[in-house]
Amino acid sequence: MSTMAKKYEIALAEATNYEEWRYAALALDELDGGAKWRKEPESPDYDYKLLASRVKLLRQLRRRKDLDRLIYRLREELHGNLGNMANPALYHQHCRVGTKKLITDYIDEVCASLNLLCDSDVKALPPMRKRIFLKRAARSFGRSALLLSGGASLGLFHIGVIRELETQGILPRVITGSSAGSIVAGILATHTDEEWEMLMQRDDWRFDWARLVRLTDLATNRGLLDQKVLRTCIDQNIPDMTFLEAYQHTNRILNISVSPADSHQFPRLLNYLTAPNVLVRRAALASAAIPGIFPAVQLRARNFEGKSVAYMPQNRWIDGSVHEDIPKDKANRLHNINHYIVSQTNPYVVPFLNEEIEETGLLPFLQDVVIKAPMVQIEHLLELVQQHFNIPGLGSIIKKAHAVARQTYSGDITIYPERNLLSLARIFDNLGPTQLEVMLMEGRRATWPKIERIRNTTQISRTFDQCLHRMAERYRYVKR
Repeated sequence: MSTMAKKYEIALAEATNYEEWRYAALALDELDGGAKWRKEPESPDYDYKLLASRVKLLRQLRRRKDLDRLIYRLREELHGNLGNMANPALYHQHCRVGTKKLITDYIDEVCASLNLLCDSDVKALPPMRKRIFLKRAARSFGRSALLLSGGASLGLFHIGVIRELETQGILPRVITGSSAGSIVAGILATHTDEEWEMLMQRDDWRFDWARLVRLTDLATNRGLLDQKVLRTCIDQNIPDMTFLEAYQHTNRILNISVSPADSHQFPRLLNYLTAPNVLVRRAALASAAIPGIFPAVQLRARNFEGKSVAYMPQNRWIDGSVHEDIPKDKANRLHNINHYIVSQTNPYVVPFLNEEIEETGLLPFLQDVVIKAPMVQIEHLLELVQQHFNIPGLGSIIKKAHAVARQTYSGDITIYPERNLLSLARIFDNLGPTQLEVMLMEGRRATWPKIERIRNTTQISRTFDQCLHRMAERYRYVKR
């Protein structure tokens, strides 16, 4: 390694913000050929000829302002992975920052075309036609969501991830959280951008959530940790809002997954559509109720008179990570999500995550063997015990083991901490201000190598949102 390369490698490791990290990464790309690779469209990893033809055609139609043909082309051909341009091999393997210039040219051209259609004021394209086109095309294209996993105190890593995505202007509107992730998601989705910024500036922000119960209270508490401390922590950080109130306040779409404590219920994804009047605080408390650590929780909701009442009073709920740490299918069905950015901190998953996890191939196979095979064996052992011994409650334990063993824990883009960030023995510790700052910084650092990929894969859906927002604002103005 040359002296210059060593200099930039050190700068990369010691960067304190994304701009410093990106500057060093781009310099290294210049030195080792990554910059040259970006400029050359050719690659066996995607259909560069298809993308080049689409860029040329869209550019011609946009410059001629041929709006009818532009609408036709976009409706027929706009796809999130056109020509396999979202292939993970096009990121990080050949350069540290970004991907092929042809891919960014295509994305930029699509967004410029959408903005032109949205902002054109011509009789041939009345507002209703524009809105119908944008709504249908956005629905067809889909959008991204940020999914926050469980992980006890490691879950504070999510705040650093969110902070960096928000700083770069690429934070998705749809946020899903399970267990510790539900608390972080609840904090974010109940605060506007301005309120979140103020929250980030606080010097006294604390998350004291763990305290062992006294031995005399162990039988009545039904858990090793005092849930009152966790509830106080949640109440201090999440305003007293329902899911619908949070959505109306911030325009963020919050989802919290909860698992049933009994065998006759099913896991649920709570949000402003499925549970509009449920209190976010209580949903986060339930989703964080780790079996054996905290007792199951009864959800609460605001009734018609605005009073807090029991929600489904006959049922209790536990840790959302048990059944759906990363609830992709439900998020897709409810919110048209087809691209998942996952911040993963579950301690039994993170050690086996690789830089890029795909749906097929050797890496996911090995991941499944290492993570899931032991769980399947435990599940099978419990089933044998159930066959030969009548042990009350064993069926429920088997069901939970089955759910954990068969989950998917990664997304299209997965962000995760360094393996030595926090020892397994300390994941139930309360972190002091210094440790909290370290955790947030690690969340930001882990996000930096993924920034340009996230920016590219979310840019078109963000443009759809912006166009529809502008249309809505104009319509309100006209009505007044």
